[in-house]
Amino acid sequence: MGEVVFNFIQSTGIYNVITDFGMYYKQIIMIGVGCLLLYLAINKGFEPLLLVPIAFGMILTNLPLSDIMSHPQTLLNIHPIDSKEAALQAQQGIWAVDIKNKFPGGLLHYLYQGDELGIFPPLIFMGVGAMTDFAPLIANPKSLLLGAAAQFGIFFTFIGAILLGFDAQAASSIGIIGGADGPTSIYLATKLKPELLGPIAVAAYSYMALVPIIQPPIMKALTSEEERNIVMDQLRPVSKKEKIIFPIMVTIIVSLILPSASTLIGMLMLGNLFKECGVTDRLSKTASNELMNIVTIFLGITVGATATGDAFLTLETFKIFALGVIAFSIGTASGVILAKIMNKFSKNPINPLIGSAGVSAVPMAARVSNKVGQQANPGNFLLMHAMGPNVAGVIGSAVAAGVLLSLFG
Repeated sequence: MGEVVFNFIQSTGIYNVITDFGMYYKQIIMIGVGCLLLYLAINKGFEPLLLVPIAFGMILTNLPLSDIMSHPQTLLNIHPIDSKEAALQAQQGIWAVDIKNKFPGGLLHYLYQGDELGIFPPLIFMGVGAMTDFAPLIANPKSLLLGAAAQFGIFFTFIGAILLGFDAQAASSIGIIGGADGPTSIYLATKLKPELLGPIAVAAYSYMALVPIIQPPIMKALTSEEERNIVMDQLRPVSKKEKIIFPIMVTIIVSLILPSASTLIGMLMLGNLFKECGVTDRLSKTASNELMNIVTIFLGITVGATATGDAFLTLETFKIFALGVIAFSIGTASGVILAKIMNKFSKNPINPLIGSAGVSAVPMAARVSNKVGQQANPGNFLLMHAMGPNVAGVIGSAVAAGVLLSLFG
């Protein structure tokens, strides 16, 4: 009985941590990081719908001996060569093999196939499309340029990552953080550099949550009080026909020019077509609610499960976080600067603050533009104007991902 009890004690995570702390200290640190992210998500409201499952997945995968992310293993029993016939077959590469035992692998390993095979991020895009109103972009097509300008941070950071020693695939995966689009970051990382998925996903969603903190100082530094006071004309009404044609035409045009972007753009626009066509309300509600919530849970917990101690606690991770904030900041600044330039040539005044919404953190970035504008002029309402660049940024980040994928995939 004593031996049974001792064997049980030896099988516990506590015993293994105490007796071999050097092996497990990184996992203990990552459990602490997961708890910190849970605190920020729950107590501070930082992207809780994604940071809660990501943080909990991080904790689960780092629990000693949990094996929740373990790969399936099969033990093979190879028959010995005990005859001339067996020897001839062995020379031809034919061996007599029996499956001795099979370990099925951890739960999250199988759920992670949705990330690895590029299934979950496009489904998230479909849900985003079902919740997105492209009317501000349709009413003011010039805002598409602002969404494109904000993607400059992606390519600037790509060059910076190359200079820091990352290869092209890693640099592409890191640079896409500047688009402030979590699903796109995950999608590109799984295609180009899956071993960096954990740090990239955590960085992307962390900076998305910090939009209200990171963006205002950049916006105010690049604009004058007079520019922040600019009141923009009301947007024209957009017809139902335009809203239906828009997702169809964008899908066709973008996919013909850049086939590698067709998955993300196609799912985004399919979700939007569900919303706008008026005859698929049930599909629109499912895509934007039940399906979106289910996929968000699976995506978050499996992405968090890739953040093991050995993979996360490296110098590369700190470089990724540093490059991520640079990418995000440059994307914000690029949108504001282009809006200032466009304002010089536009008949109707453009408030440069809406350029910062070109990063695709929908709708948080648009709300930040509106808030900073109202601080300068309480009667200035920029939300709908900022939504144009904001939704354009979603399209822009998907296109940027397609460009990088076509070049380095």
